[in-house]
Amino acid sequence: MFERRHEKLAHISVFAKRMAMSLVMASVLIGVALSIGIVGYHHLAGFDWVDSFLEASMILGGMGPVSSLPSTDAKLFAACYALFSGLVFVAAMGMVLAPITHRMLHKFHIDDEDLR
Repeated sequence: MFERRHEKLAHISVFAKRMAMSLVMASVLIGVALSIGIVGYHHLAGFDWVDSFLEASMILGGMGPVSSLPSTDAKLFAACYALFSGLVFVAAMGMVLAPITHRMLHKFHIDDEDLR
């Protein structure tokens, strides 16, 4: 997917396509994670769809829960979903930052070879 060490730096249009693809992949991951949360809160906590969306969005965004949960099953789901959301955040940031980090490190490597 990325250029190799001995290859020259990719054109800016290639980089833009990589960034767009990374953003799409991260968005899909976040959308799937949000959907899991919405369905879980709707069925396990008995929230309506809007409240389920709010609760899942707040947990996925790292803000914390909004409403108190009525049952042990809902609380266990919320705990697991919060842990899952932390991993989703790390994965999404990795997807978005990978092309930027690679380009930056590749540029530094090219500059280092120019000095020799």
